Amino acid sequence: MQNWKIVTAGDSSLLVEFGSEICPEINQKITATVQLIKAQHIEGVLDMIPAFCSLLINYDPRVMTYEEIRARIQALLRVDAKSGSQKSRIFEIPVCYGGRYGPDLAYIASHAGLSEQEVIEIHSSRDYLIYMLGFLPGFCYLGGLDERIHTPRLAAPRIRIEAGSVGIGGSQTGIYPMDSPGGWQLMGMTPVKTYDPEREIPILVEAGDYIRFVPVDESEYLRIKELADRGEYQCTVGEKEV
Repeated sequence: MQNWKIVTAGDSSLLVEFGSEICPEINQKITATVQLIKAQHIEGVLDMIPAFCSLLINYDPRVMTYEEIRARIQALLRVDAKSGSQKSRIFEIPVCYGGRYGPDLAYIASHAGLSEQEVIEIHSSRDYLIYMLGFLPGFCYLGGLDERIHTPRLAAPRIRIEAGSVGIGGSQTGIYPMDSPGGWQLMGMTPVKTYDPEREIPILVEAGDYIRFVPVDESEYLRIKELADRGEYQCTVGEKEV
C-alpha cells in the first residue's frame, strides 16, 4: 500500500505528500526521492523543494504536461528508493560558545539547571539532520536537539542578529545565515558562511545532510573567520550511514 499521494500545487507545480509526521524515516524517503529524480534527468523538471513531510516539484508545462509529470513521478515513487543503506554528508561546523559570541548561553544553562559547559557538551554531542531549508536562504531546520536544553524563544525578538549566530528556539537549534531579526536564544557563533551569494553554490548544505557542531576557542574562531572571509575555508565533510 502506497504511503504517499500527489496533489496539484498551481499550474506548474505538484506536491508529493509523504505523511504528516516529522521523523527521520520520512525525511530519508524524501531525500532518496530527490536523488532518484535527479538521476533520471527528467526534462522539464525545474526545481525540487523538500519540506518536513513533502516534496514540491516545479516543472515547465511547455515541456511536459501535468499528467505526464505526474505519471513519471508516480512510477519513480513505486521504486523502493530506501532499499539498502544510504550515506549522507556531515558538515562539521566550528562554534565559539558563550561570551560575546553567545550572550544567552547563561540563560540557557540556568533554564536547564546545568552548567554552561554541560550545555555546550550536550549541544555538540550529536549529529543534527537537516529536514528542510527555509525562512532565510540557507536557514536549516534541524532535528534532534536534546530535550534537556530545549529553551523558549525570547519574549521580544532582537531587531538584528548577526550572521553565523547559533541559537536555540524551543525544541530547535540552528544557524542564522545572514543578519536578520530573530527571537532565538543565542549560545554561540560560527565563522562559517552557510550562505554566501558570491559563492558558486551559495547555500552550503542541503536537506538530508547533517550538521555536527564543534566547539572552538576564540583564537581558533578568529583564525577560521579570516580564512572564511577570504573564501579560503573549507568545512570538514564526512559521511554518515543512514
